[in-house]
Amino acid sequence: MSIMGDPAQRAAHIKEAVDFFDELDHRRLPAVAYLKPDSFDDGHPASFKLNVFEALVERVLDKLKAHPELFETTAVFITFDEGGGYWDSGFFQPIDFFGDGPRIPFIAVSKYSRGGRVVHTYYDHASVLKFIERNWYLKPLTSRSRDNLPNPVSAASNPYLPLNMPAIGDLFDMFDFDRDRGGDDE
Repeated sequence: MSIMGDPAQRAAHIKEAVDFFDELDHRRLPAVAYLKPDSFDDGHPASFKLNVFEALVERVLDKLKAHPELFETTAVFITFDEGGGYWDSGFFQPIDFFGDGPRIPFIAVSKYSRGGRVVHTYYDHASVLKFIERNWYLKPLTSRSRDNLPNPVSAASNPYLPLNMPAIGDLFDMFDFDRDRGGDDE
């Protein structure tokens, strides 16, 4: 059943930003938490202020770093709500009836993120869901949802264009999970 269609589920799972920060301060965040800000700090090109959005991101990261045991096991994904024409207008992959949108900045902050590099894999907001499913060995939501699409395979000469369209990445190429098992530190 949909969370949005059930008032009890909404009350249990959809919280305000102040609740997120309270849970973070008390080290009670669940395995997956979304912080979807509103108004001037929502990352939406029509309404947000970049400096307010950046201050919110900085607040989240500072609070997370204040709890090193939490920071050690957390990945923070920072993304924007649509590009609004502000960023690269590269290839738009025809995925389904709704298509897909322009490429937007997407940042991964984690002890395990590769850092300092641009990943050209084709991602979508469904990539976060694909990451969650792969990381926790979960099945896709439904047989027809975008999280069922394969990870992209691209030619070195054009990393933006998946050869196996439609395809959406699962974000794992942004990470090096072998670091604690003798992998290279970057």
